Amino acid sequence: MGILVTALVAGIAMYYLQVFAFYEDVEVADVQLTSLVTGAPEPVVFENYQGIDSDSSPIRYRSCFDLIGSQAMLSETYAIHPAPVPLNAPGWFDCFDAGALGAQLESGEAIAFMGVENIRYGIDRVVAVLPDGAAYSWNQINACGEVVFDGDPVPEGCPEPPDTLR
Repeated sequence: MGILVTALVAGIAMYYLQVFAFYEDVEVADVQLTSLVTGAPEPVVFENYQGIDSDSSPIRYRSCFDLIGSQAMLSETYAIHPAPVPLNAPGWFDCFDAGALGAQLESGEAIAFMGVENIRYGIDRVVAVLPDGAAYSWNQINACGEVVFDGDPVPEGCPEPPDTLR
């Protein structure tokens, strides 16, 4: 009986730590998209921002907001992300639905832009925009990060990782 109670308590604790603990609301938002002209991230105008993040992992960031500007204007001004894959958010953060967003990206209804490349080494901030201006962003491991985080040598064309990753 003691083993079952201990296992149950441990399971509940792990679930709570994974889904609820460590997340914090992002109070001050800084939404940026990478300019086609300069190649640098630039702040964009947005409203109705909701965001969460966690120091426990660089890919726990998620946000929802309304972006000012049409998809056509944004596509002519900012870089398209080559391989967006929305990551699941905790169920309680109900404005972000990775499954629906992924389907909208696949159908072409949503367009994904490069927010900030290497916001942390190997991690890109991706911003997806729907025709009505609804926008979502998340952090995603990029091609350089996938290789380096696996312990392999830095691929050609990737920046050198910081000493903390070596």
